[in-house]
Amino acid sequence: MPDPLAAVAGWPAVAAVAVVTPAGTAATTGGAERVRPWASVSKLLTALGVLVAVEEGTLGLDEPLGPPGSTVAHLLAHASGLAPDTPEPIASPGSRRIYSNAGFELLGRALAEASGMPFVDYLREAVLDPLGMTATAFAGSPASGAEGPLDDLARLGAELLAPRLLSSATVARATSVAFPHLDGVLPGYGLQSPNDWGLGFEIRSGKDPHWTGRACSPETFGHFGRSGSFLWVDPLAGVACAELADRAWGPWAKRAWPPLSDQVIASFGSGGSRPAPAG
Repeated sequence: MPDPLAAVAGWPAVAAVAVVTPAGTAATTGGAERVRPWASVSKLLTALGVLVAVEEGTLGLDEPLGPPGSTVAHLLAHASGLAPDTPEPIASPGSRRIYSNAGFELLGRALAEASGMPFVDYLREAVLDPLGMTATAFAGSPASGAEGPLDDLARLGAELLAPRLLSSATVARATSVAFPHLDGVLPGYGLQSPNDWGLGFEIRSGKDPHWTGRACSPETFGHFGRSGSFLWVDPLAGVACAELADRAWGPWAKRAWPPLSDQVIASFGSGGSRPAPAG
């Protein structure tokens, strides 16, 4: 069988890629230990920290946060109405999907206040250390400040395939569409109708164009970052794919990522089943 990751060597970026299945890491290429910035893939870690706090009772998804009428859940799902990079409302909560870094910065501050710990310390104790992501650290915003190696990003993918940190029900809810039928712009890929999102996790649904492959199921979830990074998890195929690169996202990634994703699904997809959301 041809190497499904062979094409990575021909990319115009130096990249490291890992494929993860429920049995563990199935394939890698590139330097899995080199630390690189994750950019907006960082939001997955922040979302997990918030969800741990929700399960602990430290925060509540329905707790008011942000503009009037907005909640923790609205902020996680980019449905609060906040502007992309400033804490100013530009739409009513629940009316549009506006991708907001400012919303995740607000979540980080709320998590620190509710837990009585600095955000980075809470995330270390609640998420990074339990998952063995010891080489990953936050160097800035809860929206984009994580830096770490591919090995750690693959560990995150493994957790999302087979949850241990959170209950399966919480992960299923977080990776299902929150506040359905909201249109919005997917950064780098234009207006999507709808622009489905979970609680911190982007949902592929029927988006076109998209950074994952056409072979990925509509239930595929994850995030990409402008540093040239991504993590997607296809719960139906039972496979996750993680990537870090030395080149910022751009036309090269638009061309390279979807066919890689299709090859990963073709080579490693198993037709796994997804747990039903709670309640």
